[in-house]
Parts: sequence; C-alpha cells; structure tokens
Amino acid sequence: MAKSPTASATKRAPHTPRTSTSRRAETVYRYTAVFEPAEEGGYVVTIPALNGLTTEGDTMEEARAMAKDAIIGYIEALQKLGEDIPLEHGVTMARRIAVRLTPA
Repeated sequence: MAKSPTASATKRAPHTPRTSTSRRAETVYRYTAVFEPAEEGGYVVTIPALNGLTTEGDTMEEARAMAKDAIIGYIEALQKLGEDIPLEHGVTMARRIAVRLTPA
C-alpha cells in the first residue's frame, strides 16, 4: 500500500519549512505562539522564536489572526533586509515554574 502525501507530511519536524507545488512557490513556516490572558481582557500573544514578537487581540480568534499577520509582517521585513528567517528547533515546551522568595 502506498503512503499518501499527507501521511508523510505529518512526520516532518514541526519547524521544517515546506514549499508547495503550486505555480508560485510558497514556503510555510510554523512558530509557537504563547497566548496569555491580558489583565484588561483579551489575549497577549508572543512568538518567542521571532525575537519575542508580541501582539494582542480581544478574542482568541482575533489574537490568532493578529499573530499570523504579525509573523507575516516580521518575515517580510527580514526578507526585504536580506536577513535570515529564524526557524524553531525541536519542540517548544511551556511549563509554569513556582518560586518562593523570603521578604528582604
């Protein structure tokens, strides 16, 4: 039984750019976005791999759309400057870390 193209595509590392087979070559980049609730409502979104790129949105949908737009703008600016586009390496993990401080 032959492997389907989608089955082999899912085995690729999440940070590997992919070029489509459409007429105009297109590269897909994947970045980890950290969504944090904002005190005033909505969400603050940070993209750690892109020098801490930050945006926000009033809803999760808007925050996700704003993050995509911010990533595209960031990458386009790097391309215009002739800079390398950062890639994520490995799988990003986020964990809460509790610390205790003794009052000074």
